[in-house]
Amino acid sequence: MELWLTIIAAGAVTYAIRLSFIVAHGRIEMPPWFTRGLNFVPVAVLSAIILPELVSQNGVVNLSLGNPRLVAGIVAMLIAWMTKNIWLTIAVGMIALFVLQTT
Repeated sequence: MELWLTIIAAGAVTYAIRLSFIVAHGRIEMPPWFTRGLNFVPVAVLSAIILPELVSQNGVVNLSLGNPRLVAGIVAMLIAWMTKNIWLTIAVGMIALFVLQTT
């Protein structure tokens, strides 16, 4: 029973935090530094999701060029930086990963 109360409380707190931004939007003037900081949230969240998948191989951190996910990620980052084209980045990254995993 205590576990369920903890899960429900965590869900309620998370919901309240997210709802607070929606309710406050337009009613409260946010400082410029805070608004600029919000621009980095999507990048930070996406990086936190992707980075562990790139650097781990079978549950062990592998930062060598023998890690196909890491190499494909580096190739995709270079394509993204050079072209600024998301579809090309995804396609080249997937092709690089496929080629590196099959060789």
